[in-house]
Amino acid sequence: MNHIKQSSRWVVMGVCGSGKSEVGHRVAQALGAAFIEGDDYHSPANVAKMASGIPLDDTDRAAWLQRLREEIAMARETGAGLVVSCSALKRRYRDVLREGDPALRFAHLHGERGVIAQRLAARKDHYMPPALLDSQLQALEPLQSNEAGVTLDITATPQELADAIVHANAAAPQASAAPMATARPQPPATSNAA
Repeated sequence: MNHIKQSSRWVVMGVCGSGKSEVGHRVAQALGAAFIEGDDYHSPANVAKMASGIPLDDTDRAAWLQRLREEIAMARETGAGLVVSCSALKRRYRDVLREGDPALRFAHLHGERGVIAQRLAARKDHYMPPALLDSQLQALEPLQSNEAGVTLDITATPQELADAIVHANAAAPQASAAPMATARPQPPATSNAA
C-alpha cells in the first residue's frame, strides 16, 4: 500500500491581477512548501493567444490543467507540500486539479473589478493584457460550499492574505479525502496605530 505523507497542498486562485503569484509565494514560504507559477505551464500557443487579447477556451486550458494536475499528484505521492498559482476559474477546472489530490484546497482571491483593473493597468512585463479581465470575470465560478478552501478579499495586503491562508491551513485537517465546508475568514484588519 502506498503511504502518502500528510502535507499541505493549495491552489491560490482568481482572475488575472488578483495577486495569486505574490500571495502564493508568501504562503509557500510560510508553509515550507514548493511554489509553482501556473502561468509557466501554459503552452507557447496559449501565451501568444492571450498576449493577442484572445481569451483561452476550455480546449486551450485542457493540457495546461493536466500538467498542473500531474505536478499536484506528484507532490501528493511524495508527501510534499505545494502551493500553485492558477486562475482555476471554473468548478470543472478545479475538479481536474483535484484529480491530482482529493484533499487539495483553494484560496480564492476575490475583489471588485475596479480594484483589479487598476492593478492590471499598473502591471509591467506580463503577457496577459487588461482587456482579458472581463472575459475572466464572466467565466469565474466562485468556490462552492462543498469545495475545500477560503475566499479572501484582495483589499487586504498580500501578507494579510497569506497569513489568512496559513491560518486556514492550520485549522483544517490535513490530507483528508473528504471535502470540507468552505471557510470564508476575513483577513486581519489593518491598523494605522504606530
